[in-house]
Amino acid sequence: MAKLTLDPNIANPDDFYARLLAVHEGKTKAECDAINARLVLILANHIGDAEVLDEALALAAER
Repeated sequence: MAKLTLDPNIANPDDFYARLLAVHEGKTKAECDAINARLVLILANHIGDAEVLDEALALAAER
C-alpha cells in the first residue's frame, strides 16, 4: 500500500510559501479558490496513485 509522505519534503519551504502567497496577491477570493482548485488537481494528477490520493483526502477532511 502506498503511503503519503508527511515528513517535511520541500526544499526551502519558506520560499515555496512566499511564491504560493505571491500567486494569490491581488486576486479575489473566487480567483484564489480557482487557483487552489487547479493546483490541487495538477498535483493529484502528478501523484496519480489512487491509494495515496484517498489517504490525502481522508487526512485533509479530518483536520
